[in-house]
Amino acid sequence: MSTACRSISGGRSLRVYRISLGTGGIAPKTREGDRLTPDGRYKIASRNPDSAYHLSLRISYPDASDVARANAAGISPGSDIMIHGLRNGLGWFGRLHRLVDWTAGCIAVTNPEIEEIWRIVPDGTPVEIRQ
Repeated sequence: MSTACRSISGGRSLRVYRISLGTGGIAPKTREGDRLTPDGRYKIASRNPDSAYHLSLRISYPDASDVARANAAGISPGSDIMIHGLRNGLGWFGRLHRLVDWTAGCIAVTNPEIEEIWRIVPDGTPVEIRQ
């Protein structure tokens, strides 16, 4: 289920990565545990070099509107949406991980790709997730 992730600056693609998503695909995330990768506009909020996955960049989900929508429905919006590499110890899967969407709602790339993204994308960088 390989999907493209593009790095864009000035309307021009700088990098394209093939990714895996949450098993529910991309959609408006409605609740914690729905395994959806949320669509919307977010930012790189922080980074975790000690993640269970090879490096992870936290996406600013849920934002205020996501929280308000979940609160109105009386549910948890979920959290911890990341762009990350493969689970530690499973980096040998490499590009094979792209054959299925397997995350709990995150965006997964290969370990060399997350290392590149980690180096060149600063915290605060806008991220748009869309179908």
